[in-house]
Amino acid sequence: MNRDTTYHFVGIKGSGMSALALILAGMGYNVQGSDLDNYFFTQKGLDDANIPIYPFDANNIQPGLTLIVGNAFPDTHEEVMRAMELGLSITRYPEFLSGLLSHHTSVAITGSHGKTSTTGLLAHVLKGLDQTSYLIGDGTGFGALNSNYFILEACEYKRTFMSYHPDYAIITNVDFDHPDYYLDIEDVFDAFQSFSHQVKKALVVAGDDPYASRIQSDLPVYHYGFNETNHFQIKNVEKMTTGSAFDLYVDGALYDRFTIPTFGTHNILNATAVIAITYLEGVDKQAVKEQLLTFKGVKRRFSEKRVNDMIIIDDYAHHPQEIRATLDAAHQKYPDKEIVAVFQPHTFTRTVALMSDFADALKTADHVFLCDIFGSVREDKGDVTIFDLARLIEGSNVLTLDDMSPLLDFKDAVCIFMGAGDVQKFERAYEKILSETTPNQL
Repeated sequence: MNRDTTYHFVGIKGSGMSALALILAGMGYNVQGSDLDNYFFTQKGLDDANIPIYPFDANNIQPGLTLIVGNAFPDTHEEVMRAMELGLSITRYPEFLSGLLSHHTSVAITGSHGKTSTTGLLAHVLKGLDQTSYLIGDGTGFGALNSNYFILEACEYKRTFMSYHPDYAIITNVDFDHPDYYLDIEDVFDAFQSFSHQVKKALVVAGDDPYASRIQSDLPVYHYGFNETNHFQIKNVEKMTTGSAFDLYVDGALYDRFTIPTFGTHNILNATAVIAITYLEGVDKQAVKEQLLTFKGVKRRFSEKRVNDMIIIDDYAHHPQEIRATLDAAHQKYPDKEIVAVFQPHTFTRTVALMSDFADALKTADHVFLCDIFGSVREDKGDVTIFDLARLIEGSNVLTLDDMSPLLDFKDAVCIFMGAGDVQKFERAYEKILSETTPNQL
């Protein structure tokens, strides 16, 4: 990498691209980029870092630049074509990131669910103990000068993670998702198995997961979970309204007892995977325990606020297993409150493929409301509608944006908005009418 050049990001407002731009800027490199004029949530971090952002224009490309191009932009894009004419260095986002990993002790976190939360937790723990750079799938990026560690969320969609060759990898689970790309669960497993062969030092794998536990490698594979066969075994779990505590055994011997300020079995598993990496790297366990206690979470993962007497939670859950995990966490933290789930399915293909699983997962809430399916531009809507899912959940109702009043029937309860589309607009509409409603009207 060259500190005398300026790195120009084509599509800088993308979640991965914006995070990478922030990392390079934090490492002391010159960074700029271009994108559409529309405001994206990732723009705030770029603005705060004083990174110049220009509208797409071939004239942005000048001699001396090095281009990093987002995956969504073809070689026929005007800026890419101009760079080719000038003979500039052009690298695609995954390839550039892969090269960056080679300069650090790198950990890639992947899996069908739990990637973002686990990446955020490992980044938080290591950042508090050593110079650490990280890239999280929610658009968060941080670059440290002379960083020793690089933590990366590696996405399995379209086998994107095959661009990376990390020192370590955490595989949180292997589940059927992205039915617009993967044929079935065996196809998904094949992708994770292929990725595992690119890891350089060791793998930390969810040992209780029926598919993840099948991962094989010539490298050491350390399993974690509740079963006795795991190298890192969780015992004596205590679930409290303030968090969770558990004993961790390593190869049958008590390592220590850990406490985390988060909720649900999935967060205990995520923390165990993080502890396993620190164990393999020889990090002081007392320091790790202290860092775990200060974790505040990541964007759109059980993000809470209070409006009047209601607890409102925003969560990215968009797969049945993620819904189960989120509702499990809510029941743990608020055992005496009604749990109201408001769910917006993400993509028609996922809704069709996992329809009955969605229904079963949502039934673990006390009340269920559904929003219209958020489709993808890359899929055919077909004949499925939100009412097909509603018919599988007795007592459920379908909400419309212009009438959120059914939610006003709940008092001193927890309302969880879940989805990967634009479910937040329903949340904002509910918060608006709730805040405008006086206690007497309630």
